[in-house]
Amino acid sequence: MTLPLSEQTVIVTGAARGLGAAIAMAFAREGAKVAINYRNSREQAEALAESLGERAHAFQADIRDGAAVTEMLTDVTRRLGPPTTVVHNALADFSFNGDARLKLGELSWEAMTAQLDTAVKGALNLIQATRPAMAAAGFGRVVTIGTNLFQNPVVPYHDYTAAKGALLALTRTAAAELGPDGITVNMVSGGLLRTTDASAATPEAVFDLIAGSTPLRRVTTPEEAADAVLFFASPWARAVTGQNLIVDGGLVFG
Repeated sequence: MTLPLSEQTVIVTGAARGLGAAIAMAFAREGAKVAINYRNSREQAEALAESLGERAHAFQADIRDGAAVTEMLTDVTRRLGPPTTVVHNALADFSFNGDARLKLGELSWEAMTAQLDTAVKGALNLIQATRPAMAAAGFGRVVTIGTNLFQNPVVPYHDYTAAKGALLALTRTAAAELGPDGITVNMVSGGLLRTTDASAATPEAVFDLIAGSTPLRRVTTPEEAADAVLFFASPWARAVTGQNLIVDGGLVFG
């Protein structure tokens, strides 16, 4: 079974800003109903929902809290209908500035778990909450957001990269279990994006270096990464699951 994007109801976590907002806008552009999840950025989330029209609404929930995710799902279903698609984009507080990141000798386990709680626990909460309705419909799409630092760990983002690596493992094991229910699970891994709140602290020289190192000679934008997310949700990806698609202008060949 497949559904066109225009008939999907999509939850995008961490969608008030940056890549999440670009993903929400991309789905809305294709006619989908969009649930804009946020944790703290209420003003931005509500402004985005208003700009996207009546088929979009903002929903507050800390995805690390399973009960809050279940409550959000109930609210989304009431307002927009049962979710068919989940994009797990939410990011724990993080700044993409390699010079400011902790080296291994300074890194605490608490810093690691802060990333794991959002990336992996958040994904688990979302999958557990949305699976019953997706399985009943015989259709579901889950897209997680990873990183090209798996292949190219050039900066000491130990906590962030480790959490995203664990999320990739969960993406693949979930794909294996959920496939018989008609649910696909895939990951989109971007590189540094130009520009989001998280990458605003990145020195301009780093952007220029990355641009010069890619075959396309430019830094990928949030809008370009969002289009790859649409692919995994679209009918064209109906036979694709458990995959990690790198979207970084060819900087990394995975």
